[in-house]
Amino acid sequence: MHNAAFAALGVNSRYFAFEVEPVNLRAAIHGAKAMQFAGLNLTVPHKLPALNMVDVLDESARRWGAVNTVHFEGRTAEGDWRPLREFGVPPSGGKRKPVPVHDAGVPGEIRTVGFNTDADAIVTALREELKIKLPGAKILLLGAGGAGRTAALKLASENVGELYLVNRTRSKAEVVAAEIAKQFPSVRVFTDYPRTAIDLVLNATSLGLKPDDVPPLDEQCFCMSQTNAVYDMIYRPAETKLLAAARRAGRKTANGLSMLLYQGAKAFEIWTGRPAPIPVMRRALQAAVQSPESAVINRGRKIK
Repeated sequence: MHNAAFAALGVNSRYFAFEVEPVNLRAAIHGAKAMQFAGLNLTVPHKLPALNMVDVLDESARRWGAVNTVHFEGRTAEGDWRPLREFGVPPSGGKRKPVPVHDAGVPGEIRTVGFNTDADAIVTALREELKIKLPGAKILLLGAGGAGRTAALKLASENVGELYLVNRTRSKAEVVAAEIAKQFPSVRVFTDYPRTAIDLVLNATSLGLKPDDVPPLDEQCFCMSQTNAVYDMIYRPAETKLLAAARRAGRKTANGLSMLLYQGAKAFEIWTGRPAPIPVMRRALQAAVQSPESAVINRGRKIK
């Protein structure tokens, strides 16, 4: 989707995926910095460790406690920090006006800035895909890891009425619940399954990526008829066991493709300073995910 967006807007950039083991994450970020990348995306399990591996945290990363987008900035001769795209010789030709050029070469100092574009993306996806009205909503969130924690805090900030956090390791859910109780005391938060009807089940675990995965929802503790809708952050396969069960029960469903799109669109805008061509990115993303060659998307432990 990023390469399609670059092509559509005439941006002279390319987006690549790289496999990086967690032990090498810091070195990979430093290497990209040395090679003057415009930016990076980080996927699981890199989002939490990256909090301590970038020079500056944007408010989004500080508030939601994870980094999924990194932007590289250079210091100008006047001491200001500007995007690396504003350094060097401006491109010649074409109709688009070149960006300002602060120095005719490489900046003397480069820093990394960490952002979180996931939080806003999940809220946008829920509203657009499932027409969920978050204020006052009752939501069951499966998973309290990096993605689950970010989703929980963001949902709490949207003034949901009740938030039920379920995690394989209960203590992790309790830690997130304590954070929510401190930051958003008006939100009622629980670390167990709801016994009454709710508005949404949101899966933030990785269960469903593999065909032999057990469902993330314990059907002995929660019945699909208790919810109106189900959103699974997994987007490949397009229909997980969880979504299939929800569809059979007549519930509204959506997978994580929309969340992937919106977090990517925001990252694109951070890197380029230009509005993301979302329809172009959506078409490219749908085509890529439907392609057999796109299985690489599901590999964890990579830095893009």
